[in-house]
Amino acid sequence: MSHEDVRKPSAEYVETHGEAFEAHQAALASQYQPGTDEERKLVWKIDKRIVPCIWVLYTMSYLDRANIGNAKTGGLQADFKLTSDQYSIVLLVFFISYVVFEIPSNLFLTRVRPSLYLSGLCVLWGGVAACMAACTNYSQLAGVRFALGVIEAGFAPGVAFYLSSWYKKYELATRFSIYYTATAVSGAFSGLLAGVITQHLNGARGLQGWQWLFLIEGIGSSFVGLFTWFIMPDWPSTTKWLTPEERLLAAQRLAYDGLANTQGAHGKTGEWAAIKMVFRDWRSWCFVFLYMLCTGAQTIQYFVPTLIGALGWTGYDGQYHTIPLYACAFVCILVFCFSADRTQKKPLFIMIASGLGMVFFIIVTAVTNHMVQYVFIILAFGMVYALPPLILTWVPNVISQPAEKRAVAIALVNALGNSASIYGVFLWPSTDAPRYIPGFSATTVFMFLIFSFTPIAYYLFRKHPIEQVDPDVAVRAEINRQREKGFQV
Repeated sequence: MSHEDVRKPSAEYVETHGEAFEAHQAALASQYQPGTDEERKLVWKIDKRIVPCIWVLYTMSYLDRANIGNAKTGGLQADFKLTSDQYSIVLLVFFISYVVFEIPSNLFLTRVRPSLYLSGLCVLWGGVAACMAACTNYSQLAGVRFALGVIEAGFAPGVAFYLSSWYKKYELATRFSIYYTATAVSGAFSGLLAGVITQHLNGARGLQGWQWLFLIEGIGSSFVGLFTWFIMPDWPSTTKWLTPEERLLAAQRLAYDGLANTQGAHGKTGEWAAIKMVFRDWRSWCFVFLYMLCTGAQTIQYFVPTLIGALGWTGYDGQYHTIPLYACAFVCILVFCFSADRTQKKPLFIMIASGLGMVFFIIVTAVTNHMVQYVFIILAFGMVYALPPLILTWVPNVISQPAEKRAVAIALVNALGNSASIYGVFLWPSTDAPRYIPGFSATTVFMFLIFSFTPIAYYLFRKHPIEQVDPDVAVRAEINRQREKGFQV
């Protein structure tokens, strides 16, 4: 279809056929039927561009964020003479900046092109991560990690909001789970890559193995970010490679599912107004509590090489023994999130994952046989990783509109949730080796609290739902907006 073919009709046509045109609008607003061939083609068209791009970007994000653990056991700790407390502080400063900058970043994202913004963040954080190779002491390393947190702060909540602006409520967890498997794949790949780099490049061109690790993974991120923005779409109402009919269908899908269309026809909600709406909504704080427990448990990821070392596998062998944990996490993320979308019962699967995680961590804490501990650490790790995508995609299901409020809610939950990592990194001091009972015990409590609070939150959300905008009104407004932009729909 040529650009001329989709122009709005002439003034004479509208004047002559005005009533018919308005009737056509009303028909479009009420015509939406879920699951049509047109909708399936649209979703597949969107999937092909969005999902691979955000997966690759998040893989690079996680590599650059989490490789500090591999670098520590790969020679960094010995070279810098890092104490346990100093290493915890290096982790801590990242989360401080990460938490502070999430909400401003997500508000900014609602006003710009996400394809450029999210890809640009990748280019920047890759450069900063590579700079860690130039650090010569603990203070410099902490400073660079703080800067890395500033830049990466916008990505994870930004992607959650970005996906919620394209997909319906029970399409979200499936897509987000595919995206989130990047943490598992990059975690496993990080261990494998770290083992190869620190073993074979140590001393090459006068650089230590951990320096090569930071350089290779950082430069790789910047390289990837230079290309993804060509492929990614922006918002449903502004993506030029969609036809006018497809843009309208995208708006209909969101409207009938109770999701406000980003940069659509509903109008703008001011930044401060959106922030006030979120902070005054008790639902936001329910999600914050759940996500804080979830991310508090997930701080175990930064100590995986250390915990594996306490079980008897050290050095390169220890790096390779981290891989099964992330393989289990990969499977658990997909199984739990796909099942939650298919059954439309996210709270149930949050309870299952947290309940099983609680049992597995109890076993890890109680037994002393290293192989048994290793097996149940793998299983417990999978349960911990299944929870974040389930909880975070539950947020837009409940707090769906306006779009700016949804953006702030996701950022607030992700930001304050990740603040749990500020104290979580101190749960695993080296003085607790080799069994690390306080860390495992605290993680068990986190799992128990998620298991207990989820049904309470679900009951309250059902009893006090947020008032939804009339979908017919939202779709008709979008039709008018498309006509004003010069398209006939």
